Amino acid sequence: MKITADEQGKRVVNKDGETVGMVTNVDETAGKAYIDSDPNIAEKIMSRLGWDAMDADDYAIEQHQVDSITDDEIRLKY
Repeated sequence: MKITADEQGKRVVNKDGETVGMVTNVDETAGKAYIDSDPNIAEKIMSRLGWDAMDADDYAIEQHQVDSITDDEIRLKY
C-alpha cells in the first residue's frame, strides 16, 4: 500500500477493526503517516482540510504496516 496525502484525516484501525487514531500528517517521500491516538475536534477539522495538525503525541506508521486503505480508513496488519 502506498501512503499518500489523500490519507490525511482518515481513521486508522487495527486488524480487529478497533479505531487506534486518525492521520494528522503524511510524509509521502518517506512513506509514513502520522497518527494521533486521541485527536481533538480542532485537529480533526485541520487534518480534513489538509492542514498540518501534527503534534508531539503523534506517532508514525509506515507503508509495510498497512493492510489496506479505503476511502474512509487505513487498516493496519496488526
